[in-house]
Amino acid sequence: MPFSTAATDERFLTDAPKRYEQTFAIPRPAAQVWEDLTADAPLSWCRALGPKGVTWTSPRPFGVGTTRQARVLKGLLVVQERYFAWDEGHRQAFAATAVNLPLVRRLAEEHVIEPDGPDACTLRWLIAVQPTAAGRPGGPLNAAIFRSFFKDTARHYGASTS
Repeated sequence: MPFSTAATDERFLTDAPKRYEQTFAIPRPAAQVWEDLTADAPLSWCRALGPKGVTWTSPRPFGVGTTRQARVLKGLLVVQERYFAWDEGHRQAFAATAVNLPLVRRLAEEHVIEPDGPDACTLRWLIAVQPTAAGRPGGPLNAAIFRSFFKDTARHYGASTS
């Protein structure tokens, strides 16, 4: 991967210059949603990723330090990711460590799942981005891709959003 990203930690999730966030009310148990996010093909329902868009590059069990690769738009953008937070069944957060195109200086995502009874939960998905100078013009495209992730997730789960 030719372009390393800057070191990223928890603070970036709140301090990023660009933040995209969606909360989903999901009519499924929290454990099932967690299983989906840690499945062999996580986020396969997102059209911009597809069924083979995200692959784990670390063995199970997953936790802090786990790595994976995301191929966005059929590999137009390839992102190497490393998890810096992992609270089994509840929260996970990762940062990009390298990208194939010099479009982001830093990128991080967080998923937080809260149970709402035995058969429902809330998922909050946050995407935090600091683009490079070369990546700033692509801001509207990034926003459209992230909105498509959120829309596809709402459709996949039959979820309402806020």
